Amino acid sequence: MSERIRVVVVGAGVMGLSAAWALARAGARPLVLERFARGHTRGASHGTTRNFNDAYTEDRYLDLLARARAAWAVLGTPGGEPVLRLHGIVTRGPAGVLETVHAALAERGIDARLLDAAEAARRWPGIRFAGPALVSEDAGVVRADAALAELERRIVALGGEVRYSAPVRRIEDRGDDVRIDTDGGGIVADVAVVAVGAWTRPLLGGLVPLPRLTVTEESPAHFVPLRPNDPWPSFNHLTAGLGDATPGDVYGMPSPGEGVKVGFHRVGPEVDPDARPFRATHVAALEQYVREWMPGLDPATARPISCTYTSTDSGAFVLDRAGRIVVGAGFSGHGFKFAAGIGEVLADLADAEPGAAVTTAFPLPAP
Repeated sequence: MSERIRVVVVGAGVMGLSAAWALARAGARPLVLERFARGHTRGASHGTTRNFNDAYTEDRYLDLLARARAAWAVLGTPGGEPVLRLHGIVTRGPAGVLETVHAALAERGIDARLLDAAEAARRWPGIRFAGPALVSEDAGVVRADAALAELERRIVALGGEVRYSAPVRRIEDRGDDVRIDTDGGGIVADVAVVAVGAWTRPLLGGLVPLPRLTVTEESPAHFVPLRPNDPWPSFNHLTAGLGDATPGDVYGMPSPGEGVKVGFHRVGPEVDPDARPFRATHVAALEQYVREWMPGLDPATARPISCTYTSTDSGAFVLDRAGRIVVGAGFSGHGFKFAAGIGEVLADLADAEPGAAVTTAFPLPAP
């Protein structure tokens, strides 16, 4: 006999756990199925920190960011520190772009200011500023590993369950319900929420009209500060015009106990997530970037790490429902900060009446 569950969440990365937490808060007792062991490094959710970056101009992202910020705050201070650490984020780039972002943030009452290069350098001597910078004080980092642990704790406390080493082999939308086949047997649910990152197309291809999803292996690195007492914000650098030696935009953040994380955004090679080489790329270019633009870091101390991006061509997310399957996918290397809000969106989609018209700011492509 098949196990019967009202809502099954497939994937226990930050998106799946956030969705399950939102469902549990609404009274459901979700079952979360994760193919790997707890704490694995095969996906995109592991690690100490992720930027909570608010340098966006589109309303759909700023709306989602506000929802996420409120939800992250609810997670409180596990281990004695806030899940959301607001030490500010600094964005460098073309002045016109910074002014546009500043205007979008100011319209929403977000505490952001444009600084000249001299003022920014006085505040953050570890970073070189060649022009104006935009600082948002209401930003910083999400403590990633701590967030995952706290999400799971709260799901279980509310009556949900998270099963690790429980791979889903097949999903079938049967119209009146969803059948989920696992190595331990079949599970029947009213709705399935699927948030499996790099494994989205292998699991859902042919079931829902997915956009193209490209899986890449990205290789940021941690660097040792030369002056341990210097203050460090989170940071972005929009690098258009800096030349071929800098292959993409740069992001980074302080990661206590690890140094300062610096990485190029969305430049890694395409990979098969089941045959991933865990091989660092662009390390020499990253060291050169740090040498030129981060005088407070020792460029010879790079310790590369590996993660995956699962990207749509546009970089836009997919948060939508097709039949009895809810999809969260295509987070394109900038989704983690939104996860607590994304979980609420996915839970809302899961709670929609079957067959009801669903409107989402991040739709699936038309079939």
